[in-house]
Amino acid sequence: MALRLLLLPLLLLAAADALTPDGQALLAFKAAVVEDPTGALANWDATAADPCAWNGVACSSSPADATQPRRVVALSLPKKRLLAALPAAPLPSSLRHLNLRSNRLFGPVPPELVSAAPALQSLVLYGNALDGPLPDELGALPFLQILDLSSNALNGSLPPSILKCRRLRALALARNNLTGPLPAGFGAQLSALERLDLSFNGFSGAIPKDMGNLSRLQGTVDLSHNHFSGPIPPSLGRLPEKVYIDLTYNNLSGPIPQNGALENRGPTAFVGNPDLCGPPLKNPCSPDAMPSSNPPLPNEGDSSAAGGGKGKGKGLGKIAIVAIVLSDVVGILIIALLFFYCYWRAVSSKDRKGHNAAAGSKGSRCGKDCGCFSRDESGTPPEHAEQYDLVALDQQVRFDLDELLKASAFVLGKSGIGIVYKVVLEDGLTMAVRRLGEGGLQRFKEFQTEVEAIGKVRHPNIVTLRAYYWSFDEKLLIYDYIPNGSLSAAIHGMYSVRQLSLMRFNNDLAVSSSIDSTVSRTSSYIFSFLS
Repeated sequence: MALRLLLLPLLLLAAADALTPDGQALLAFKAAVVEDPTGALANWDATAADPCAWNGVACSSSPADATQPRRVVALSLPKKRLLAALPAAPLPSSLRHLNLRSNRLFGPVPPELVSAAPALQSLVLYGNALDGPLPDELGALPFLQILDLSSNALNGSLPPSILKCRRLRALALARNNLTGPLPAGFGAQLSALERLDLSFNGFSGAIPKDMGNLSRLQGTVDLSHNHFSGPIPPSLGRLPEKVYIDLTYNNLSGPIPQNGALENRGPTAFVGNPDLCGPPLKNPCSPDAMPSSNPPLPNEGDSSAAGGGKGKGKGLGKIAIVAIVLSDVVGILIIALLFFYCYWRAVSSKDRKGHNAAAGSKGSRCGKDCGCFSRDESGTPPEHAEQYDLVALDQQVRFDLDELLKASAFVLGKSGIGIVYKVVLEDGLTMAVRRLGEGGLQRFKEFQTEVEAIGKVRHPNIVTLRAYYWSFDEKLLIYDYIPNGSLSAAIHGMYSVRQLSLMRFNNDLAVSSSIDSTVSRTSSYIFSFLS
């Protein structure tokens, strides 16, 4: 019996030696796990011939040489509540995909973790508690396509070595503590990017001018809630027209370029930058901030000015001064006469008030005729009309304007009455948002009456209007999002009439075709194991 007890550790050691090197590397990762409340690693057994049957492990197909073991190519353990520090021991060198998102990982990202897997194509560590700087060794991953380290506590700057990842298609670093400027050549070197999210960090400096070279970007380019400063580079207008550029809450300044992807954007893309000016913001630019097309005024001593006379450029003559004074006096007299005339009309209208009230509807027209510059009061909204918040038309609306502005937005299409976006909120709820342009083009009362009437309509062939937003600068309609394919498919019988989303505004009835193909490329690189 004692002999068996002595031989047992030797047998276990021999079994571990029989395990492939990839399996032994994974066991080193398991040894670093402090808590495994869901039992995700329960079947990671050292006595196995290889790790290909372990939970979360995927291996390559069987090699032609039967004597060679299958290699580990993917490790995917999302949402398992694993408590661990990432080990400094290298993972299998054949690893291509690593997904440990939404666990409880802490500590830094060890350089050895990535440098030993040069074939790594996706690294997803979203939603953990990792800290420390990003390792420079990320630049040694030439095949890296997806890097998602969002929602951690990483700090330091973005290493310039990241620019060596020329195949990078998705870069998501949102909600960390990263600081400093973006590396020089960011837009020129990472031209394959399709998704970019740097929001809620401390990035500073100017937005790189070459960022307009990222012609493959889709969805929302999110640079919000950082410390970017200086002017908005006009090169951003070269981005695809359907890209939504979120620059909110930075330190940007100067006029907003009106070209390409920056043209006809609502003010919600630029709020939180007090020094920005020009449309679509209400803050006008000073003459110094705007480029001037007028030639400079001649110097006081320039003999070529005003005809080339030597004495004519030194100042105004007496006749010119007298003419200017007389014209000012005449202008003041005209304004005074006009004012007294309007005052007399207003007093006269008060005297006739009783008579007009008794005259019925014919006398009620005095509202237009009594004043020189009077206008219809209904043309301007009341003081409480512009609250900068959503007006819910349904009790199921659980989000506010701030959540809507933070959501990911995809342009579905444009029409004569606005742009339609597919908006995905943080909790996964998907809505369709139609932006109708400047709110001042329609009276608030008319807009409110019509929209609330549409919101009461309930029909299986009419998409439900859930909420709306009105301001002087912008009007938004928030609908349910219904993916329906294309209108062409519906016309040719591939979809029933019930599957069409009908949206009505300003007495127009239009068929809204939610074409998912416009955003299909955004998700084309999400591999099946990233679930």
